[in-house]
Amino acid sequence: MSTEVKVPALGESVSEATIGQWLKQPGEAVALDEPIASLETDKVAIEVNATVAGVMGQQLVAVGTTVTVGSVIATIEAGNGAVVAPAAPVAAPVAVAATPVAPAEVASESADPAVLSPAVRRAVLEYGIDPATIKGTGKDGRITKEDVVAAAQAKAASPAAAVSAPVAAPANARREERVKMTRLRQTIAKRLKSAQENAALLTTFNDVDMSAVMDARGRFKDSFEKKHGVKLGFMSFFAKAACLALKDIPAVNAQIDGDEIVYFDYVDLSVAVSGPSGLVVPVVRNVDKMSFAEIEKAIATYGKAAKDGKLTMDDMKGGTFTISNGGVFGGLMSTPIINPPQSAVLGLHRIEDRPVVRNGQIVIRPMMYIALSYDHRIIDGREAVTALKTIKEAIEDPTRLLIDL
Repeated sequence: MSTEVKVPALGESVSEATIGQWLKQPGEAVALDEPIASLETDKVAIEVNATVAGVMGQQLVAVGTTVTVGSVIATIEAGNGAVVAPAAPVAAPVAVAATPVAPAEVASESADPAVLSPAVRRAVLEYGIDPATIKGTGKDGRITKEDVVAAAQAKAASPAAAVSAPVAAPANARREERVKMTRLRQTIAKRLKSAQENAALLTTFNDVDMSAVMDARGRFKDSFEKKHGVKLGFMSFFAKAACLALKDIPAVNAQIDGDEIVYFDYVDLSVAVSGPSGLVVPVVRNVDKMSFAEIEKAIATYGKAAKDGKLTMDDMKGGTFTISNGGVFGGLMSTPIINPPQSAVLGLHRIEDRPVVRNGQIVIRPMMYIALSYDHRIIDGREAVTALKTIKEAIEDPTRLLIDL
């Protein structure tokens, strides 16, 4: 018995996605609710889970294909995995010269579907050979690199191909590889370019003495983790400091909607984190009403979900202000780009010891550059500078966070 696998609901206003990766190959055992494929939407990667247990059947669409909600993309057969892979799918024709092909698309003349190894895939692209014309000599009829080379030599020896046959590049030759942008990366590119074109972007900088925060963290991190079950990091301090600044300077937490300015009396904080397919910004909602522990737990949860590719569409919705921490990658200074339709983003950077003047004396302090990029259409320079200065003062004297000053 065969069970169809369909594209699940992808979220509000999202009707299509791209096949990003097949996580199960034909003939492999599949457990109930086990992920069998990964779909890429404009915002996140979504896993397609098996609705029944059995054996992975046909992959009806290739990697990179756009699919719609409810469309059938694969089948699951009854069994326990100890069966031969099913017949090749009736997917789009193989186009080796244009894009790499999905494993399930390739079949030899005398074998079941063959999975192309990385070496074989590269050889196929290099020699310009259609794998469907190659008779595999490997195990279970799989195509080997030697099969590809032999096919290329045979093609080159034929009179018709004598002129146009590709010549194998020397081992030390320079090579290029073209990889189609993922759907998520395409969306990121469009949004960032849109932000530059539609907003009047400007960045203001300041530096922060991290001594007080580092001292507080050093004194309380063990007891904090013991009580709350989460580590005390720097992000909760900056989130609290940002909320303080946004309360004093509402324009930094506002958005333009047509010919109107929308002001929010809450802070939904977008936290930029790295995921498998690029930068994503899950939203910590009502962060202005959260405790340090609640903020740290929320950020930790989202960070893990991003790395595991488990973020949902709902996790990404909204957001009134963004914090992006390039310091975790060693960045010294940057000009972050706002996350439309938001009007401002706070960029954090690495902490390093630098000489500064305190009370007429040159001393060494752990310093961090911070940057606030903002839309000058809605936020004046005075407001941006004041907001960043408020954040600086709150970090350098965390007592301000307790007495709302």
